[in-house]
Amino acid sequence: QVQLVESGGGLVQAGASLRLSCVYSTRLLDNAGMGWFRQAPEKDREFVAAANWDGRSTMYAESVKGRFTISRDNAKTTVYLQMNSLEPEDTAVYYCAARGGPLAKPAESDYDYWGQGTQVTVSS
Repeated sequence: QVQLVESGGGLVQAGASLRLSCVYSTRLLDNAGMGWFRQAPEKDREFVAAANWDGRSTMYAESVKGRFTISRDNAKTTVYLQMNSLEPEDTAVYYCAARGGPLAKPAESDYDYWGQGTQVTVSS
């Protein structure tokens, strides 16, 4: 059974940093593209970042480019999202997702497995 478990969320002030982690339950996902999405209150879930199976190819939403970094350590079955210079607009529940294929993709429909999410709140 595939499980994704996010952690690392919290309440921070604007300008601070957080690192989210997503631990996956099966080594099969070492070969999977992984992504981070977020959903703010009363808004649709949106793409944040994605990495291909070895982490060498990544993509980002325009709103987080230069501030957020996705990485992965397959030996630890973990994907990370380093978030710097956080803004109140980054407040959302952040979800980790895994694909059936190896490439990074930005669309929700490309992902087969989802975590439960971790709350990030940025105060002004």
